[in-house]
Amino acid sequence: MSVQPDPAPVAPYAPAPGAPAELLVQLRADRRAKRWVPAFEREWAAALEESRRTFSLNTLYEVVHVWQARLASAPAVDAFVASGHDETGFIDMAELRGRRRR
Repeated sequence: MSVQPDPAPVAPYAPAPGAPAELLVQLRADRRAKRWVPAFEREWAAALEESRRTFSLNTLYEVVHVWQARLASAPAVDAFVASGHDETGFIDMAELRGRRRR
């Protein structure tokens, strides 16, 4: 019987080094900038502090991924809201992400 090494954990997708700055430019250009820019800056600052404390970039990556997804899905959300469809019974994405981490 031979000993096999444990498989290396899969590293999370790492955004490009300039992704946070590019994301901030896109957020500032969006019609929701008054709400979204301060929210992104708060989350980014908290993620920076967490990464300094834990020596991990995962929290920073997660903030970038969440905001990239938020920007990418904004037109579809706008279209859905404009269509007048009923959204009762849907699950909050933040709650769903929280369940996945447990």
